Amino acid sequence: MEVVHVVAYDCDVLVVGGGIVGLSTAYAITRAAPGTRVTVLEKEPGPARHQTGRNSGVIHSGIYYRPGSLKARYAVRGAAEMTKFCAEYGIPHAVTGKLIVATDRAELPRLHALVQRGRENGIPVRELGAAQIAEYEPEVRGLAAIHVGTTGICDYTEVARRLGEASGAEIRYGAQVVRVDRRPDRGVAVLTARGDIVRGRALVNCAGLYCDELARLTGDEPGVRIVPFRGEYYELARPELVRGLVYPVPDPAFPFLGVHLTRGIDGGVHIGPNAVPALAREGYGWGVVRPREALATAAWPGVWRMGRRHWRYGAGELRRSVSKGAFTDAVRRLLPAAEERDLVRAAAGVRAQAVLRDGGLVDDFLIREGARAVHVLNAPSPAATASLPIGREVARRALQALDTR
Repeated sequence: MEVVHVVAYDCDVLVVGGGIVGLSTAYAITRAAPGTRVTVLEKEPGPARHQTGRNSGVIHSGIYYRPGSLKARYAVRGAAEMTKFCAEYGIPHAVTGKLIVATDRAELPRLHALVQRGRENGIPVRELGAAQIAEYEPEVRGLAAIHVGTTGICDYTEVARRLGEASGAEIRYGAQVVRVDRRPDRGVAVLTARGDIVRGRALVNCAGLYCDELARLTGDEPGVRIVPFRGEYYELARPELVRGLVYPVPDPAFPFLGVHLTRGIDGGVHIGPNAVPALAREGYGWGVVRPREALATAAWPGVWRMGRRHWRYGAGELRRSVSKGAFTDAVRRLLPAAEERDLVRAAAGVRAQAVLRDGGLVDDFLIREGARAVHVLNAPSPAATASLPIGREVARRALQALDTR
C-alpha cells in the first residue's frame, strides 16, 4: 500500500523579510489571488527597520536607469503608483521635483546624456543654464542643471506598515529564520530562532542584507554575495538653504548617486549618503563589527576584484567618512553657503549590494527562482519607489511556484 504524507501547511506563501519589498509582495499576492494564505516573517520587532526605513525617502523618477532595464520600467511605473498609494492611504508625501546639477565641465556630457535617457524613459526634463538654477534653488550653484518634475518624497516606513495591513497577511515579528528545510514534494518548513516551525507551500526570500545567506539555507546558490555599504548622513542645521532635492551628476560606473541634499517630508534636509564598506551586514557605524560576517565578505573573490577596480572611488568615500571637512567640501560644490558647523550627524543606512564573483556590481534588480522558492537578490535604490511593481513580479513568480507538483 502506498503511504500518502499529508502535510499541514501554516500558509500557502511564506515571505521572509518585513521590508517594503516583502510587504509589497504579500500585498500583491493577496490582490492577485484572493484567499491565498500569506505569512510574513520579520526578525525585527516592527516593519522597515533597515533599508526601507533608513534612506532619504525619495520617490525616484527613473531618469538614471538604462532604458528597458527593470530599474527603468519599475521606477517610472512605481513612482506614479507610489504617489497614488500614498494619496489613497493618507500617507505623507509630496511631488517636489529635483535638480541634477553639473559643477564641473567634465560633467556636462553626462548631464546631457541624462537628458536623453530621461526622454527615452518618458520622463519630463527641463534643461537649465547656470542663471536658471536660482529659479528653483537660490543658494545652489552650478554650470548647468536639469529639473525632473516627477520626483517626490514620502514616508516609506508608513508605506510599508500600510502595505502589511492592507495585505491581510499574517505578520510575525521577532521571527528570525535560522534553518530552512525544502522538499519539492512537501513545500518548505522554516525554523525560527525562538523555536517556532512554520510550513508553507512556497517561500519568497526578501531578506535584504541577508538574502544571499537565506538562499543558501534554502539550498540554492545565488551566484552573488551581498556586500554591505554604509551610507552616512548629516542633517542641515539651516534647512532654509535648500527648498527641495538637489543631486550631483552621478558617475555611471557606480550604482551610487553621490552626496545629495534632500528635503524630507518632515521639513528637515538630509545630506548624503556616501558609500563605505561596512564591517557587518547591519554595520551602521564603524564600531559595529561582526567578524564572521566580515570574514565571509572578504572570502568572496568578487570583493577583492571590485576593490582593485574601484579603489580610487572608494578612497574618496572613505575620506569623506572619516573627515567632516571633506564631506563638507562635497556639499559645498553644490551649496557654497554650507559651512562645516551646518552639518549635524544623522542616522546611517546600509545598502545591500550584490557583487558577482568577477567583481562586477549588480546594477539592476535581480530575482531568481529555485524549487518552490523565489529569491530577491538585489533590490537597491530605487527599490522603495518601485516596490509595488516589484511586488507584483515577485508575487507572479511565487504563485507559479504554488503550482509545482
